[in-house]
Amino acid sequence: MREHPESVVNRLQQAVEQHCSIVISAITYSELRFGAIGKRASPKHNQIVDEFIERLDFIFPWDRHAVDYSAQIKKELSDAGTPIGNNDTSIAGHALSVSAILVTHNLREFRRVGGLNIEEWI
Repeated sequence: MREHPESVVNRLQQAVEQHCSIVISAITYSELRFGAIGKRASPKHNQIVDEFIERLDFIFPWDRHAVDYSAQIKKELSDAGTPIGNNDTSIAGHALSVSAILVTHNLREFRRVGGLNIEEWI
């Protein structure tokens, strides 16, 4: 969102108009909020995050199923020698646990996760 906010917001609006449910993981929400107050934060970024959050239908809470899926992904990728970051592992596990499509620009990392349904909006 920081690099291409307009295209993400526009694509998000299209999804809303198509009556798609727009949800995020609590992990993603945490990353967004930290990004809005962290070292690289700007008032504009905080506004972009706020606009994004307003369009959401739901923020999925971090629950037992998300943890179980995430742990399995972490083990599988570790065993294969292709681990991804902890937050990415958690986000992927959460998406799998609720059968959600993961929208990301980080295809390099998330493509390593088997069975994950991915879209890129940029």
